[in-house]
Amino acid sequence: QVQLVESGGGLVQAGGSLRLSCAASGRTFTAYNMGWFRQAPGKEREFVATILWSGRIVFYADSVKGRFTISRDNVKNTVYLQMYSLKPEDAAVYYCAAHLSRGQRLANTSAEYDNWGQGTQVTVSS
Repeated sequence: QVQLVESGGGLVQAGGSLRLSCAASGRTFTAYNMGWFRQAPGKEREFVATILWSGRIVFYADSVKGRFTISRDNVKNTVYLQMYSLKPEDAAVYYCAAHLSRGQRLANTSAEYDNWGQGTQVTVSS
């Protein structure tokens, strides 16, 4: 198991930026592909972005492509989500997740992840 702790959420105006961080501990960080998901009130948890253990392959939800960037620092055992041009519809609790890497395949469904952080709130004012 790997333990995940998110930080960096907050209140931002529409059009603004935020960077979320997720610090991992417990197991070898490079054994895991990492992902970000979000859940707004009354909605199901949805995929945002994922990154391969090496950082060499990333994949985004269409709704955030071109505005969000996922990255990782395998020395600091941390994954980041840089968010630009935020919209009110981006407001949600953002969760960091991890699953053991299986080759080059990235996962974009929550069922494929078995390690989750507690979430960090992102609020976007219009």
